[in-house]
Amino acid sequence: MPVYAHATYAGQSLVLANDALRVEVHRRVTGWGWAEFFTPDGQCLAILDHLGEVLLRDQEIPMRLEADQVERRDDEQGPALVFAVAALVVKDKLRGTSFEPWLNYPLERPCFTGTVTLALDARQPLCRLSYRLVSQANQYARYVRGPWLKVGEGSFGAAKTDGLLPGVEWLRGDEWSSGTDWFKDPWALRVVPHPHKVAAPLMAISHQGWGVGLAWEPTRQTTGWFNYRRSQPQPVFASPNFVDRRNHHLLGLMAPDVQGEADENQVYRDPPLELHLAQRVEFDAEVSVVRGDSLAVLVDWVRRRGLPAVPTPRWPLPEALDRIAAAYVGHLWHPGRGFGVAQTPGAIGPHVPRFAAAYVARHPDAPLARRLADCVAWCQSQAPAPAADPATQRQQGEQLLAWQRPDGSFPFDPRGRHYVKDDFVVATTYLEPMGLEGDTALDITVLPVLSLLPLAARLEEPRFAAAARRALDFCLPLQRPEGGDYWETPLHAPNLLAAGHAAVAYALGWRHFGAQVYRQRAVHWIRCLLPFTHLWEPAGYPMLYNTKPCLCASDWYFANWVRDHVQWEVLETFALSGAHGVCWAEFDREIDWRQYQEGVTVAALRWLIDHRDGTWLPHNLPDTLALYQQGGLDMCFADTHNSTSGHYGGMGIPPDVIAVNLLALLTPEGSAR
Repeated sequence: MPVYAHATYAGQSLVLANDALRVEVHRRVTGWGWAEFFTPDGQCLAILDHLGEVLLRDQEIPMRLEADQVERRDDEQGPALVFAVAALVVKDKLRGTSFEPWLNYPLERPCFTGTVTLALDARQPLCRLSYRLVSQANQYARYVRGPWLKVGEGSFGAAKTDGLLPGVEWLRGDEWSSGTDWFKDPWALRVVPHPHKVAAPLMAISHQGWGVGLAWEPTRQTTGWFNYRRSQPQPVFASPNFVDRRNHHLLGLMAPDVQGEADENQVYRDPPLELHLAQRVEFDAEVSVVRGDSLAVLVDWVRRRGLPAVPTPRWPLPEALDRIAAAYVGHLWHPGRGFGVAQTPGAIGPHVPRFAAAYVARHPDAPLARRLADCVAWCQSQAPAPAADPATQRQQGEQLLAWQRPDGSFPFDPRGRHYVKDDFVVATTYLEPMGLEGDTALDITVLPVLSLLPLAARLEEPRFAAAARRALDFCLPLQRPEGGDYWETPLHAPNLLAAGHAAVAYALGWRHFGAQVYRQRAVHWIRCLLPFTHLWEPAGYPMLYNTKPCLCASDWYFANWVRDHVQWEVLETFALSGAHGVCWAEFDREIDWRQYQEGVTVAALRWLIDHRDGTWLPHNLPDTLALYQQGGLDMCFADTHNSTSGHYGGMGIPPDVIAVNLLALLTPEGSAR
């Protein structure tokens, strides 16, 4: 018998099965059907509620697409079921009932027809869904739904291990999607987000060791007519399913898509979708079942497809490196003062760029390198590097030990050592704390490890190594990266910088202690970069390999990190890896981390400011507009990129870290670090 209790079963079922996945398709009394997805051990993970559904503007009853006939096909790709579907005619269903005398729905025939195909992969736990629907009238639809997957329905309900909509949501336990944990309204509502905000076209829910995902082709045209607007697949994500107010999770696709932020979160579109006779509505998607959590579903998707090809860089990488070096000896050099940009007090000084020594060594006889070396020499004469004497280093280590608690964690101290700016104080005053003093999180505890382990090695001090090990062991149960960007965002919000710091910390832990579990955690944390990374690109909006810093809002209201990208954090992750000699290709051969590093670095070249193109504007430092217009920020890179407008803004960040990554990519033994 079917698991789904919200459909009237007609006693007929069909099965698609391989060793990894079982799909049972059932017939309602009105026609085929709905589908149920089972693990090999017989657990029902999800229900495909229908084979499509349409709600017309002038008819309050939704009409499912169902089939009288089904064709089974079997080939080397795997078995498939092809359904000839048609929308229910409500008038027919009411004929002869007590409703007929007082209801008159004017449709005499199906408003949609077409085919829906469920094709099971011969070997993988993967079911491909193909919807080819055709409008049979000029009509207005509040929605046309394609795949509508109810995860947990009839089995584990609204329980979950985690849930993921990359770039938008990363949930753990009983957290709600569109919750106010990391946002305040109106930004909190993200059930129907602008498609550009979705970093990878996949949604996933996991429960007790199994993850189920719904993936789609984001650039596929779902519908369009003549010279009217085109529509791409629109994701709908609700965990728990507050759309239907039911005790499960919703992963769905619909048309039309959101074209502007003002249209977000409309499950019932107003104005409605204008449809014409013979207009097509098409969806392509796949349901996957994976051992593991939602991150494992995303990693499986990346493994099967591969990372996207790296875009053609703005300049060849050696030329890009030379351009950055030229900027540092040009307008970013201030004779008698040092390097920097006059955006904030103290920004100009005798600060030696991190890439300078390697660049000079790479081009020992080039005039540009010699000029850079002269500038660096002046800086070093003005501010010699502090002596790394053992006593000072030991004092640093002792201070870290004094902060560490017996369980290995380090406490959050927003008014003390973690005070960077007053965002936490202001947020606590006007609304509520973004984190509690004394609490801890992944980033708060692993950051000291990055100091303790090198100190332990240099000083041969076993107490520092033991403290690092206690911190790493404390964080072993953690699964979602949290705590980075603590100076302006909720402490426990999903965070890319925390993932990068944890990955390097556990890589160093594995190198120092040899514990295999540390190597495994290093792989887990570096893979946690993927949910923040844009792995597709809308037409006309270059954003492939752009990254989100976190999935939250600064100070609850003042910056939306679901909408906006930030690139410096992912670049710093690989710069940090290289500084510690960590090569990710040696840790994780299932993901091409060298290609990933190249992708995020080439993406950063798009971000380099050119005052002639007018795509950048400051927001938090408006006085720098004049500096920008004079070319004073050229070759710096923007702080933020808006995924919906395509514009850049914020501060101009000196391109030092881009150059560090370029050097790694141009040095074969340094890549993927």
